[in-house]
Amino acid sequence: QVQLVESGGGSVQAGGSLRLSCAASGYSTRNRCMGWFRQAPGKEREGVAVMYIGGGGTYYHDSVKGRFTISQDNAGNALYLQMNSLKPEDTAMYYCACTAYVGRRCAGAKNEYAYWGQGTQVTVSS
Repeated sequence: QVQLVESGGGSVQAGGSLRLSCAASGYSTRNRCMGWFRQAPGKEREGVAVMYIGGGGTYYHDSVKGRFTISQDNAGNALYLQMNSLKPEDTAMYYCACTAYVGRRCAGAKNEYAYWGQGTQVTVSS
């Protein structure tokens, strides 16, 4: 079992920045895929950015490329999402997630992830 707790959300104006954090505990996340997903009201949960906890690859949704950066601490005990140049359409609940099994080809599909945090709200105003 992996426990995930997000923090760092808030309200900002368009063009601003936020840094989301995800603290992982329980079983090791090493060699698993971890990522950030978001869900706006009335919309499907979508993958924002994912990475392999061991190095070697990241994935970004086209809508956030060049603006968001996913990163981790050395041991995979924390995951981060640096969000710059925020837009109103980035407004959503953001979730941290982790796969149950090891894998080096990390997908952005939500059905690949077994463990989820409670979410942190990001609101961007114009």
